[in-house]
Amino acid sequence: MSVFSSSLLRSSVASRLRAAGCVFAEDEARILLAAAATPAELAAMVRSRAVGRPLEHVVGWAEFAGLRIAVDPGVFVPRRRSEFLVRTAAGLTPGLTPGGALVVDLCCGSGALAAALAAQVGHPVEVYASDVDAAAVDCARRNLAGIGGRVLRSDLFAELPAELRGRVHVLLANVPYVPTADIALLPAEARLHEALPALDGGADGLDVLRRVAGEAPQWLAPGGSLLFETSERQAPEALAVVAAAGLDAALSSCEDLDATVVTATLR
Repeated sequence: MSVFSSSLLRSSVASRLRAAGCVFAEDEARILLAAAATPAELAAMVRSRAVGRPLEHVVGWAEFAGLRIAVDPGVFVPRRRSEFLVRTAAGLTPGLTPGGALVVDLCCGSGALAAALAAQVGHPVEVYASDVDAAAVDCARRNLAGIGGRVLRSDLFAELPAELRGRVHVLLANVPYVPTADIALLPAEARLHEALPALDGGADGLDVLRRVAGEAPQWLAPGGSLLFETSERQAPEALAVVAAAGLDAALSSCEDLDATVVTATLR
């Protein structure tokens, strides 16, 4: 529990954050005050946030789907809109025995998607996750340790065990989908403080998706599904990409979270 309870101190921190352009300054002040153990640590956290470092990197965690997810500096911060991807996947995840559904989380970042899915489905799941970024892999290992998740540093499927081929029930792939030319338009928090490979999807934003979709049928079990986010603008082409890979694709959206999800199923 924080040793800082003064409303005057909270107001002072919020004012500093507000002056730095933080839209939710009061909420962020409350989080920083709760996270800091000493006045010196609080001062350092406020300075870091005021110069634009993501709040999640400052405090070391992000709230996602009711969980506290460890997020180290440089690691992609899970977005709230991705909770819709998790909910969509949870509705598809079969309760198989004895090992439960086999879930693979590609481009896993902090492992937030797999952790949240395991928490929501209400029955055992066997989880593998992979990412090319070493810092992300370290985070994901901590976040998935409680469910026995196996996390590999891998370029997509490259290092996954061969015995998973044809057995994956749910393949989560929160691939980067920002077109390269649009990276410069992203908020500075993302552009300057998150790993570029977690953001840059190539010329049209679909390069990594094409690679995933091309290999997915080899890894999915019959009736298994690949799920990923896309933008509303990119959705028609994203649907075409997975259809060309031989998958049956469906689009769903959540207006509240401004989220668009493609579910592509192997029949």
